[in-house]
Amino acid sequence: MTHERQYRLADFDYELPPERIAQTPIEERSASRLLVVRRTGGPAGRGSLEDLIFSDLLSLIPAGDLLVINTSRVRHARLIGARPSGAPAEVLLIRPAGDGTWVALGKPGSALAPGKRIALEHGAWIETVEVLADGHRRVKILGATAEDVMSRSGRVPLPPYIAREPRPADELRYQTVYAKREGSVAAPTAGLHFTNELLDALSAKGVVIAGLDLEVGPGTFKPVEAEPIEQHPMHAERYEIPDRLAALAGEVRRIGGRIWAVGTTVVRALESAADADGVVRAGPGETSLLILPGYRFKVVERLITNFHLPRSTLLMLVSAFAGHERMQAAYRHAIEQRYRFYSYGDAMVVI
Repeated sequence: MTHERQYRLADFDYELPPERIAQTPIEERSASRLLVVRRTGGPAGRGSLEDLIFSDLLSLIPAGDLLVINTSRVRHARLIGARPSGAPAEVLLIRPAGDGTWVALGKPGSALAPGKRIALEHGAWIETVEVLADGHRRVKILGATAEDVMSRSGRVPLPPYIAREPRPADELRYQTVYAKREGSVAAPTAGLHFTNELLDALSAKGVVIAGLDLEVGPGTFKPVEAEPIEQHPMHAERYEIPDRLAALAGEVRRIGGRIWAVGTTVVRALESAADADGVVRAGPGETSLLILPGYRFKVVERLITNFHLPRSTLLMLVSAFAGHERMQAAYRHAIEQRYRFYSYGDAMVVI
């Protein structure tokens, strides 16, 4: 990886008024605002920006291009229980550990010391087996299966910046309309703006749509603290590239089409699954790819994304794709124009 300059954490910071953090989704998914960021045609600034509505994406993606979506579904992985004292405790089940236990996070941390138990509804318990090196816990569920516990008692794990408890509407709105297999603890939020009608219209136009599965983990919300930023310990996420997607990626590039990624999760999966020549390999994998400015993108040529937290690896990835100065200008514009930010907020497309 080569870098155009040495970036510091402060280069990815910005001030966001708290009222700009979307706490609820708007009524119609595809009516979100869409900030178009053009990477060509002059210096970074207002001339490279355009304010549209998400449904206008139909006019931006040409026939023959490939739109790649992340079809992962969010688990009801947030469990509320009680310690032996009766005090509350919370556990977030992240992924199976492969031996009947689960990798998890919880609070307070003292409630998840090895050997301690948290009582759940319907006679089930969570017992901590060990504390892992990264601070995660390995836990086992007693008295029920993990699937039963999440089905009966689990809650949608809304992001920490949404300052309310989940509501019935979140059951639908914090999932994409194309979500399939459960595996994520956070939604691939760039996809939340799509409706079935918009997807049908894109297909009718001749846009090719294909999915992959990347299990979004809680590390997506973790701010970067390392300096230099290259030393940030990137979280690993599992992905699966279907044979159909790998074949389509090769065919679209062969005929001169572009590959559009819906979200940073799709970017990381595609870039991790590709060889040095940009050929996408089918099959399962795990990515801990940290994309910083200076990274040479091998596969992705267009990006649809939401607005991201300051000092986050997601903002760094988008800055690598669009250019740091151009992305800084785009965020200043979005704040001035009162865009809604983060998971339930508005969208951006970088072309």
